[in-house]
Amino acid sequence: MNKFFCAEASRQAGEDIIGSGAIFQTYVLVECPTPWEYEAFDSKQVPDNLKSLVAEINQSKQQIRFLLITNNEGKKTKETKVLIYDRSQKKFCRGYNKREFNVGSIDQVAGVVKNYLAGENSDWEVLTDPTRDILVCTHGSHDQCCARYGNGFYLQALASIAELGWDNVRMWKASHFGGHRFAPTAIDFPDGRYYGVLDPDSFKSILTRSGDINCLNKVYRGWGILPNPIQVLEREMLRRYGWDWFNYKVAGQIIEQSADKSIIKGEISFEKPDGSGYSYQAELVKDESKTLQLKGSCGAVKESTFLKYSVENLRVTSERLVCLSA
Repeated sequence: MNKFFCAEASRQAGEDIIGSGAIFQTYVLVECPTPWEYEAFDSKQVPDNLKSLVAEINQSKQQIRFLLITNNEGKKTKETKVLIYDRSQKKFCRGYNKREFNVGSIDQVAGVVKNYLAGENSDWEVLTDPTRDILVCTHGSHDQCCARYGNGFYLQALASIAELGWDNVRMWKASHFGGHRFAPTAIDFPDGRYYGVLDPDSFKSILTRSGDINCLNKVYRGWGILPNPIQVLEREMLRRYGWDWFNYKVAGQIIEQSADKSIIKGEISFEKPDGSGYSYQAELVKDESKTLQLKGSCGAVKESTFLKYSVENLRVTSERLVCLSA
């Protein structure tokens, strides 16, 4: 009997992965060695006070995602690193703001997170230079595809960064953050953009923001600051503006949608670094040729419908030019 791999099924079906970036206000990334259980925070390395905090926040339906992270570097200290990425509160933004903590031990992480959420300062906080933190899901106990594709890709990603000689990019193995069937899948902070079906060439383009922008057609899952259908529209903007788009501050919204969500009117606005900007509107229309019935994970019992959209009637609705003083 052949073993089922959801990532293989998705690739064979030619699934368009855009519109699958998860949406959260805050990410709490806690350094913790593997192995991890199916539910990462049930792992024996996670203390009870942190398990209770995660369960409490998940039950409250707050837009906070907890993830475990680790890397291949040997631990030089007993400290536990905690990274908190919080979405910018401004209408136009480029992603998330980082706070970094080196906590005495994982037993003290819950207290640090509680203080942060209460708006209180912590003695464990450290000031660091700006970094990119890229998370690759390798959580094989949650879905076998994440280990099968994620572990090898993680090593390739480390090699790519070493080849570039960059010391401001940190690669992390991460617990489950969705999209197993797109493995290897990644989140790029501080942007908060999601990627999948990655290979060394596409990853290098994402790292350097250079090369053929159309490589994102295959590997871009979407930007987690935008509603999922608007992520489809944002990819269209990427095609128009190229890699410069990553320097723009963006806002997006659903204006109206049909009851069955087969037609959605969306808007995306942006500001360029020089202060000029535009707003675009478009219809996102159910694409029957791309909408698929697939098993969403290796362990799924039945298939699910994954609705896909095409962008139609894209048009500029407003323009704001820079006023240059004489």
